Amino acid sequence: MKRELKFDGTPGFSEARNKRQKVRSAGLDPNHWYAVEFDAKVISGRVVQVKFWHSAVALFRDADGQLHAVEDRCAHRQLELSSGNVVGNRLVCPYHGWSYDGQGQLAGVPHDLFGRKLPNCQLDSFPVRVRYGLIWIFFGDRERADEVAMPEIPELEGSSPWECVPLDFIWRGHHSMIIDNVSDFTHAYLHRKYQPFSDATLKNLATRDDKVFVSYDAKIGQGRLTQLFVDRTRINTNRMDLCYHYPYQWSNTDDQIKHWCFVLPIDSNTTHVFFLFYFKFFKVPFLPMDFPRFLMRPLLYFANKLHIAPLLRQDGWAVEAEQRAYEQHFEAPIVELNPAVHAFQELTIRKWQEHLGREERGNPSIEAGGEADRLTERA
Repeated sequence: MKRELKFDGTPGFSEARNKRQKVRSAGLDPNHWYAVEFDAKVISGRVVQVKFWHSAVALFRDADGQLHAVEDRCAHRQLELSSGNVVGNRLVCPYHGWSYDGQGQLAGVPHDLFGRKLPNCQLDSFPVRVRYGLIWIFFGDRERADEVAMPEIPELEGSSPWECVPLDFIWRGHHSMIIDNVSDFTHAYLHRKYQPFSDATLKNLATRDDKVFVSYDAKIGQGRLTQLFVDRTRINTNRMDLCYHYPYQWSNTDDQIKHWCFVLPIDSNTTHVFFLFYFKFFKVPFLPMDFPRFLMRPLLYFANKLHIAPLLRQDGWAVEAEQRAYEQHFEAPIVELNPAVHAFQELTIRKWQEHLGREERGNPSIEAGGEADRLTERA
């Protein structure tokens, strides 16, 4: 993948002089699986553009229903293939009609070849998987794709999975700002209308390999609406565990309320972020019973619309405001009180340095020490 190009006036990674400048210019190691789109949105015959750290990929589903991801450029005149169309099992450039198979190999040219053979043009292609309703792409060394663990969410699998209705947003903010936001409970003031957490006290902070574990004592889900659906006699809502398991983030409230956050770094100041909130049960307000399972999905749609999405939009507003502020005041002194935020940033910087070091040595393979761990909440 391409190296970062900085056009906003802020320092690039090699020019950064302090931790904040380094983390706000760091990319994410491409040798991981990244959620890029909802599976249901890429129907047969459709092609969409996906971007990872300044590089574009054309994601398409062929006539047989198979997903493919190739460089988003035609080898002829370099037009974006994502502006073309899918014909059968081929991706067709909109300019001259050059077509490519799912592995990025030029498969056909519909016009006169002027006595020449079909050019041997091979675009980069990327491994693709579908899991938890999301499409995932491995943007790094494809030979490592089968060795790198994807996030595992056992609650969303099996014969009786918990209900989950994912949400996604595209925010104009660096991916590290989002990781800081979702695991930093000192910003309760921003959410005073919805009160997802309050009175937080950091109780545990530990960095192990590629994971930062954080625990807060806090009042969870105290909003006027949410508190009606949480049975506090069965759920301890006075504590939450979180983890930044690079490059993902998750939280856990008493093994009953959980979530994952997946970030896709589009460029140095834009991020596509996916949130998966899932719940074991909801209490029927004012009654000693739970909602039946068949009502959980519509209830989650309702919760997303009235509570979760508006709450996350507050986070999006804050992240985008922080991005604008950083671009103006990147030389301002660092004043960060939460040690967890420092730990998140140090992990992001270290992993990016490791990636750049492998790239410079011409060895993109993943080093031992964390990436091959199974990505579960109890890792």
